[in-house]
Amino acid sequence: MLKEKLTADLKAAMRSGDKTRLSVIRMIRARLQNAEIAQQKTLDDPDILGLIAKEAKEHRESIEEFKKGGRQDLIAKEEAELAIVLEYLPQQISRDDIVTAARQVIEEVGAQGPGDKGKVMQKLMPQLKGKAEGRDINEVVTELLSGSTG
Repeated sequence: MLKEKLTADLKAAMRSGDKTRLSVIRMIRARLQNAEIAQQKTLDDPDILGLIAKEAKEHRESIEEFKKGGRQDLIAKEEAELAIVLEYLPQQISRDDIVTAARQVIEEVGAQGPGDKGKVMQKLMPQLKGKAEGRDINEVVTELLSGSTG
């Protein structure tokens, strides 16, 4: 389970004195604990992956904002933290894999056009949770349903 891995990695980071890794793992564990309190249940691995994916997304957004502001020092810090966060996510799938999965779901739900996007996304997002960014999935589904297929 991811929870045990986070705990073990936290201890290892404490022993090695890796302050960045320690900080990132503590942040993930705090988010996890807060989510469990809010939902009043123990989260399973897919839910934990969702939290970690959200953490990665926030780091990417911060990096973009710091690039706009020319803050190279903060960009380096965020990129180092993002690299650690990504270690806990499954290997990200390629755009081609997203297209393949999206086409399969479109066929399954019988989607005809952009109006059926909600049905497709509702079924596709849980399948790709943690494996691809929502923004990328959304782009692929929009393209496929609008008829600009490749």
